[in-house]
Amino acid sequence: MLLSARSTITSTWWLLGLLGVQILVLLHVNPQSQMLYTLLLLLLLMATLNIIGYFHVLQTMACQESNTWLSQKVGLFKNISVKLWIFLRYLIHFGAVYYALVCPKPPPSATEEQIRIFKEFTAPSVLRKRASIKGKTIREAQKTFRITHGDQFVETGTYLRVHVHPKRFPRCYEIDWKSRIIAVSESYVVLDKPAGTSVGGTTDNIEESCATFATRALGLTTPLKTTHQIDNCTEGCVVLARTKEYCSVFHGKIREKKVKKLYLALAAAPVPIGIIAHYMRPVNMAPRLISEEFIKGWNLCQLEVLECKEVPWPNAVIEKKYCVEDCGWPSQHIAYECKINLLTGRTHQIRAQLAACSAPLVGDSMYMPAAIAEMSSPGLNPFGKYKQNYTSETDEAMAVTEWIEQHGKEPNVVIGLQACQISWDDGEHMYEAGSPWWRCEIA
Repeated sequence: MLLSARSTITSTWWLLGLLGVQILVLLHVNPQSQMLYTLLLLLLLMATLNIIGYFHVLQTMACQESNTWLSQKVGLFKNISVKLWIFLRYLIHFGAVYYALVCPKPPPSATEEQIRIFKEFTAPSVLRKRASIKGKTIREAQKTFRITHGDQFVETGTYLRVHVHPKRFPRCYEIDWKSRIIAVSESYVVLDKPAGTSVGGTTDNIEESCATFATRALGLTTPLKTTHQIDNCTEGCVVLARTKEYCSVFHGKIREKKVKKLYLALAAAPVPIGIIAHYMRPVNMAPRLISEEFIKGWNLCQLEVLECKEVPWPNAVIEKKYCVEDCGWPSQHIAYECKINLLTGRTHQIRAQLAACSAPLVGDSMYMPAAIAEMSSPGLNPFGKYKQNYTSETDEAMAVTEWIEQHGKEPNVVIGLQACQISWDDGEHMYEAGSPWWRCEIA
């Protein structure tokens, strides 16, 4: 408002000044009054001084505005820096930041600039100057380690890998973890793992895990350690070691097949009683492809169906409570609860094998869509009962790719699978989980 008023006054002086100049020109050509001539000169001088003052005010205000803008930008920069530092501390806390003394070899997808930087920092002349890698082979120096503290020092030339979007497990904050503890001994803890959680965490998130939250629930000073895994979407018995020594002992029992696991599976169709065998492709990525026929190099998968009985399909209220995904199974009235003795422990084994038997698990958004597709178009599965004979390796590779695309994404929370019992040492140690989610009554 002040600037607007000042601008109006100055405009008036500007007009008066121009008028004075014109009159002065006329008087100079034909002078009539010396006094009027003097007054007009004074008027012109005042107008000139006012206009100069106006531009000085503008310049001063521009400087002030510039300083204010600069101050705001500096404050914004400081605010962003603080937020970035907090975010980095958060990533370190989650275990999402890794380092290696020497950068590992770039992947085939690396850009020319990335390859250039890799060569620059791993040149022999550069590595010889670094005292931290003396006495180590290049392979040893390229081994990655998790950064566990925000004040941990890393020297120039160190390789850093940061997972900026760690996989989250919000269900960890909804669980009463004390109520999920089945047993506590001097060497181990048995936990009834909730679905939608990770046993020991992921590559980019070790904070939101069963091991971390069970440790806190029991008030232990030493973190519990993972001895074996079950899928995030599976619930039931898991054993967590209290010491590194017992962790090694339990791993040995698993290798020697002294650990027995029983599962309850809620299948969408009946499953035959007895041993079911398949062969799983040795590729460490989902979905897991299996074949009914022997394929050289593929891993044997065996499970024993002990019993299979009809049960009601979970109603809409239960499905909503436990976030069960509707995968499009045509008939959702009757389900089949199967007790399974797992003879070989492959990743996704029960899920993949039952889907191959046209009896996928309820809520399994990864394997049920493929099972439905095979039922609708027999022969779509290149490793199934009705597989086609391919004339070339290219045709077979295309069929495999198409079959993989029939599978869906990994379930968000829960599927119809529970590790209902775990035992070892010929039943000397035996523990059972609570009722599976599909049997729970809604209040």
